[in-house]
Amino acid sequence: MALVTFISDFGNADYYVPVVKAKMLSINPQLSIVDISHDIAIYDIAHAAFVLRASYNEFPKGTVHLVALNATSNITDGYIGIKLNEHVFIGPNNGVLSMLADNDPGIVVKFSDIHIRNSSFPAKDILAPIAAKVASGAAIHDFGGPLPAIKKMMGRQFKASKKQIVGYVLRVDHYGNLITNIPREVFEKLNPGKFQIAFGRETLESIQQNYDEVEPGDCWAFFNSLGLLEIGINHGHGADLLGLKYDSAIYINFDG
Repeated sequence: MALVTFISDFGNADYYVPVVKAKMLSINPQLSIVDISHDIAIYDIAHAAFVLRASYNEFPKGTVHLVALNATSNITDGYIGIKLNEHVFIGPNNGVLSMLADNDPGIVVKFSDIHIRNSSFPAKDILAPIAAKVASGAAIHDFGGPLPAIKKMMGRQFKASKKQIVGYVLRVDHYGNLITNIPREVFEKLNPGKFQIAFGRETLESIQQNYDEVEPGDCWAFFNSLGLLEIGINHGHGADLLGLKYDSAIYINFDG
């Protein structure tokens, strides 16, 4: 199956998304193109990486993922293709693809000059044709040579000890819920049975299973489908009401 996903910060009000799709379909009209999101915050590499990392493994192995974000910026060092966990990613070498996993990709290819041209719209003119051809059976090696390392960006890392986990908000979602970088397995390994979650001026001493286990207006915390600690307010915008945002610190203190 020739499947391509597409993620960008283009929004949906302009012509950018349809013409990138049109370019791919002009190469292979049988392509299936799935939009992951075009509402990524403008130039927000961390946002794009979070959404893509959370979703790409749900697609079939062999899927090609087109990543169009900040591709004309001076922080972009050419255009690359990587293979990670049997998925292929086509995008700018600006750090976004380095944030998809904790391990380095198995294959990294920098696209050669013959496939690169000066363009104010590289998503359409450079990345889309390569993505369409790779999804149709070409190898990323057909478009360039090995690159020893890609440009890297590092997100905030949680810190853990027997007494405390310190994590950070990775994302404030559409509902105002706060997704942190604290993983379930670390919490379960360290938890002696009694703990306190501290965030802003609030504290919790229990973990819920879902949103509705507390009364409307009350805070909740549970481990979401990604296995990450999520915090919010039932029927309320947690970020606004708690005064928290991206990169705010979250503490889990153990009493054991």
